[in-house]
Amino acid sequence: MLSLFSLPLSPFELLQCLETPQKAQYNGGSIVNPELNDGLAGWSTFGNAKLEHRESPNGNGFILAQSRAQPFDSVSQKVELKTNLLYTFSAWVQVSQGNPSVAAVFKTSSGYVEAGTVIAKPGCWSMLKGGLTLETSGEASLFFQTQNSTADVMVDSISLQPFTPEEWKSHQDQTMDKVRKAKVRIQVVDKLGNSLPKATVSVQQNALTFPLGCAINKNILTNAAYEKWFASRAFRVTTFEDEMKWYSTEPTRGHEDYSAADALLEFAKQHKLAVRGHNVLWDDPTYQQGWLNSLTPQQLSVAVDNRIHSVMSKYKGQVIAWDVMNENLHFSYFETKLGPNASGHAYNLASTTDGTIPLFMNEYNTIEEVTDPMSTPAKYLHKLREIQAYSGNADIKMAIGLESHFVTPNIPYMRASIDILAAAGFPIWLTEVDVKQGPKQQASYLEEVLREGFSHPEVEGIVVWGAWNPKGCYRMCLTDNNFNNLATGDVVDRLLHEWGGSKEPLVLGETDENGFLEASLFHGDYNVTIVHPGVNSLALPQRMIVAPVTPTQAQPSVVKVTI
Repeated sequence: MLSLFSLPLSPFELLQCLETPQKAQYNGGSIVNPELNDGLAGWSTFGNAKLEHRESPNGNGFILAQSRAQPFDSVSQKVELKTNLLYTFSAWVQVSQGNPSVAAVFKTSSGYVEAGTVIAKPGCWSMLKGGLTLETSGEASLFFQTQNSTADVMVDSISLQPFTPEEWKSHQDQTMDKVRKAKVRIQVVDKLGNSLPKATVSVQQNALTFPLGCAINKNILTNAAYEKWFASRAFRVTTFEDEMKWYSTEPTRGHEDYSAADALLEFAKQHKLAVRGHNVLWDDPTYQQGWLNSLTPQQLSVAVDNRIHSVMSKYKGQVIAWDVMNENLHFSYFETKLGPNASGHAYNLASTTDGTIPLFMNEYNTIEEVTDPMSTPAKYLHKLREIQAYSGNADIKMAIGLESHFVTPNIPYMRASIDILAAAGFPIWLTEVDVKQGPKQQASYLEEVLREGFSHPEVEGIVVWGAWNPKGCYRMCLTDNNFNNLATGDVVDRLLHEWGGSKEPLVLGETDENGFLEASLFHGDYNVTIVHPGVNSLALPQRMIVAPVTPTQAQPSVVKVTI
């Protein structure tokens, strides 16, 4: 069985422009003549481009599409696609001029489906990495599209690899076993140090190590049923939906009110929840309090600096991260009024104020929608580098926040996008996960997204955007107004249970003749309970931490339990 992780690409290969493209992943998969070793065999013209097979001085063959007049004029290949498969896609792309975005597109019987985009350059090869799923089966035409219709487009090392849902889940499970679990050997001995075979070993997890949580709002402070529902889950982290945002804390100029955020923070402490600071600044003009719009640029600059210092100083040491700029790819309220370096300045001041924790750039549609040109992985990384390039920002603790507001998830594209972002080396969180309400698919789509996020080795935390409101949740509720689970809530509970977050004891089995039992457990804090037929009294639960193993740790860690 092909592995999704059998052909790893280094950060250099994913993010850099190379003199020679790498070989096609999966030997091209379903693509005919993927390396262009057989001239133009299998390839044809899409639109009115003129195609040529060329070789570079080092003997590498590629296709050149020239004499283009329309964005879609390019090289093409017909492929057979099926609805029940998940497709990974990659190609290496070069252009003759400019730095345009180049998209891989499939023309199907039901419309056009994009698989991914890349910012291409002249003189070197960039990797276009993406994926797709289909609504209808049938023949489709792959082609490459760029709005710069005067540029020649060069393509090489194309790959389209299908996976069944079973194969995809198997890969997810394999990765979870590797990056979310660790093997432990539990040794049971009596008070004299003698090994005890046939001892029954049970564990109960006190807390997950992986920060998986759900957003909350001030409604939880006055609704005992909401609090009981929330507290009974094994959530590790939360985000306040609105209460820490600027329009909530300073609705009137000069009059700050942090009472709601303070109360929620106290709630979080009582329930041992870590808190993400959300958000310091929001670049969407729709969500600016009215008094900001009347300020001069100089006055606004002072107000922004005061805001950053005020909220971050107040909650310093009480939150684990800050969403410093929210949605500054789609919007530019502060850049328009204060200049193009507004984001860079904000992160500089944020780092000075509370720079010991990750400072996130929080954005939507980077992994959700391949057709959104504003927030592609390449655009995201470009903005992030722009912020780093601001004077004094080279070493600040930047982090990648992916809101994850899905309609119909394209899981292969989600994975490819996270792969690209992860190559930059910054922490990655899914910060506001939800799925738009629709027919029966909402809950199953949510499970797909959560499984993909949890199984990706570079995702370090997930927050579900399901804060309850009696007037209706933002886009997705987990319960009804009586706090009975909806189907989405059942998904969250089931995955918490599966990933070790259940508060119910789990019987691991019996020790062998030497008093040992080996188990693979999700990283977390556990209580271990032992029952042995030859010992009259039950052993008191003993604490056990299951942590990630080091690269040099060949054997499972041993935990000795004495009864």
